[in-house]
Amino acid sequence: MLSNQAALLAPLPEECFDSILEASSDKTKEWQTIGLNQISQNKVAVILLAGGQGTRLGSSAPKGCYDISLPSNKSLFQIQAERILKLQQLAQQQPDAVANVTIPWYVMTSGPTRPATVAYFQENNYFGLSSSNIVFFEQGTLPCLTFDGKIMMESKSQIAVAPDGNGGVYAALRGTGVLANMAERKIEYIHTYCVDNCLVRVADPVFIGYCVQKNADCGAKVVRKNAPDEPVGVVCLRNAAFNVVEYSEIDEEVAHAINPKNGQLSFGAGNIANHFYTVDFLNKVESFEGDLEYHIARKKIKSLDMQTGEVVAPKQVNGMKLEMFVFDVFPFTERMAVFEVDRREEFSPLKNAPGTGQDCPETSRRDILQQHVRFVEAAGGKVVIGEDDEQVEGAPTLELSPLVTYSGEGLAEILAGKSIKTPIRVSSLEELKSVVF
Repeated sequence: MLSNQAALLAPLPEECFDSILEASSDKTKEWQTIGLNQISQNKVAVILLAGGQGTRLGSSAPKGCYDISLPSNKSLFQIQAERILKLQQLAQQQPDAVANVTIPWYVMTSGPTRPATVAYFQENNYFGLSSSNIVFFEQGTLPCLTFDGKIMMESKSQIAVAPDGNGGVYAALRGTGVLANMAERKIEYIHTYCVDNCLVRVADPVFIGYCVQKNADCGAKVVRKNAPDEPVGVVCLRNAAFNVVEYSEIDEEVAHAINPKNGQLSFGAGNIANHFYTVDFLNKVESFEGDLEYHIARKKIKSLDMQTGEVVAPKQVNGMKLEMFVFDVFPFTERMAVFEVDRREEFSPLKNAPGTGQDCPETSRRDILQQHVRFVEAAGGKVVIGEDDEQVEGAPTLELSPLVTYSGEGLAEILAGKSIKTPIRVSSLEELKSVVF
């Protein structure tokens, strides 16, 4: 008999879940075509959650500026911008595409990261995108509290505040005029993701097509958990409503439960902060925002000592920061769609400092380069390892610009039956044609 928690938690209903790992190539193509059609009609936009700094990476710059040491030295921002550029080109080829396909990019910063983020985009000429289609907006802040619920002061005249978490995106969309901008552009569908995933398929037409076909108002990409005890939040039902339940909140017995139909974990849909929304749903958030709960993070908070009047930097945890999470709206969705993707192809988060060996710059670099080898091999090409290729982390040094291919498409006619030698980085299809043999 399962614990009491099982009465609260339930696996995802079959009708709202599909997996790219199980889908036929025809079905995947069908979803992709639906998604490309929506993009080709300028109905799709992207929200990037980019409020974080690279502090754990040893950098004070916005995390999106981080260079994961690809041969091209492209930052996360540049990789994502070029994926948008390529996808616009692919959607432009759809039969009924509008004259100028654009995917507006709404970039959410925090107070500390906004100036540096905007300056970085300006210095790099917006990575080839039109500046009119990139909109920067800022997440809000919430007051810091003592453990007995009193508001902390940063100085004698200023409240101590902290960014309100990635769930602050909903209020920020409304308060900064982004929702109005979307309405003006007649946007209907939104893809939202976090900046630190180097493999993210920005505005992924397969995911968008899947959610549109399911008539979903909210969607989540997930990856299959590696093990019952992998410390990742799980998308499931809690009290009959969609939710993300943190690993620490799940009993061991429930975490290990197996679905007898497929032999997989019953609670194995790992959340990767990669979501779909209709604009209609985003506009409804205001109506239930007051019902959303804050999450408490206990932190060391620099604050005014009310006795001495001195500002103190504590050595121990001394207060609470309030946060909201982007998935807090899930219980309020009417039609949820959950889409399982291949972790190897779509999820490689950058969380930790160089040299830590997990979710770090080296693993991000490795995962992109290994994916590009798979792209070449899937297109019928052969990768020849050059003697001077150092193969860091065991990955052949082969980098294909997103401007060459978004997700492996368009390579077979150049690579089938041909070879390419490492180390190499390829910036265009023309260059690819010139280096194969």
